[in-house]
Amino acid sequence: RGTETRADADAARREVEVLDEQLVDRHQTPLCEAISDHHNSAPPDENDRRRAEELQRLVQRMGGVNLQAIEEYQEAAAAVTALTAQRDDLEKAVADLRAAIAKMNRESRLRFRATFDAVNEQFQRLFPRMFRGGRAYLQLTESEDLLEAGVEIVAQPPGKKLQTIELLSVGEKALTAVSLVFALFLYKPSPFCVLDEVDEPLDDGNVGRFCDLIHDLAGRTQFIVVTHVKQTMERSEVLYGVTMEEP
Repeated sequence: RGTETRADADAARREVEVLDEQLVDRHQTPLCEAISDHHNSAPPDENDRRRAEELQRLVQRMGGVNLQAIEEYQEAAAAVTALTAQRDDLEKAVADLRAAIAKMNRESRLRFRATFDAVNEQFQRLFPRMFRGGRAYLQLTESEDLLEAGVEIVAQPPGKKLQTIELLSVGEKALTAVSLVFALFLYKPSPFCVLDEVDEPLDDGNVGRFCDLIHDLAGRTQFIVVTHVKQTMERSEVLYGVTMEEP
């Protein structure tokens, strides 16, 4: 009987110690102080009981205390810091790219304008030479951005009205195209130039002017001309014939 009493006393003491630890942990108040405050305070009324029940429901809704919350917060904060740094790097890269694109667009507009004006000048000079008169020029289609504008050819062969290239005959279109090609070539010449049957749609007079132009430029550029036109062959300095062994 005495052994059971001591066991019960030990169990009660352990329970008191647990309660004391819980009070300190939850409310930072030792059990002895809580008991003393309880006896010294007035008994709870109906409002106090309702308030206690309300607080108890709130505690239950909050659930248990997450003991890992501080570590999880630190991990989340580190992740946020890393992602923020990555975002800042990306935003800086985007800003740098936009600045580079803007710079390239400015340079491209300047170069395009300069190239267009130079080629247009050469084209206006070559066209009347190839046609033995008339006039032609290049113009930009309407656009707010120079880089998005198109290029139109306006031509007036001798004895005809000023019109777009679509209204010219096949031969006139070919000669106008030859004038434009050589205008580009004169603006930025090359050591070699290959022309593949460019003279096919031209009549004899135009073929002669075409050959004259090639001979004028042959001092600084070597031309390789693929042709079936007899007059062009006769004007060539070196002629290579290509035939089929069998039809």
